[in-house]
Amino acid sequence: QVQLVESGGDLVQAGGSLRLSCAASGRIFSITAMSWYRQAPGKQRELVAAITSGGSTNYADSVKGRFTISRDNAKNTVYLQMNSLKPEDTAVYYCYALLSTSNSYWGRGTQVTVSS
Repeated sequence: QVQLVESGGDLVQAGGSLRLSCAASGRIFSITAMSWYRQAPGKQRELVAAITSGGSTNYADSVKGRFTISRDNAKNTVYLQMNSLKPEDTAVYYCYALLSTSNSYWGRGTQVTVSS
């Protein structure tokens, strides 16, 4: 009923930038929060950034000052602007949405690869 589709992942050189997008569609009444997670090979999935419908944000320490999460509530879309990318940012990035119904959904992920 609800689908999350990420886009924007790519291969980029260290120091470069990417902008990820995640659009939610389907039976959506209200999104409480949307988040970006990432998972690198051999590592656990970790929270990168989150934003509530009211605009409150939080970030992993490793990305503070480099990444910015934003959202367009009217479009049910969340963005992740990633600047000053490092090789350690290489991972599959997943979108996560928590709805006001307390139901949650995951996107399929988009690959971000940062070369040295």
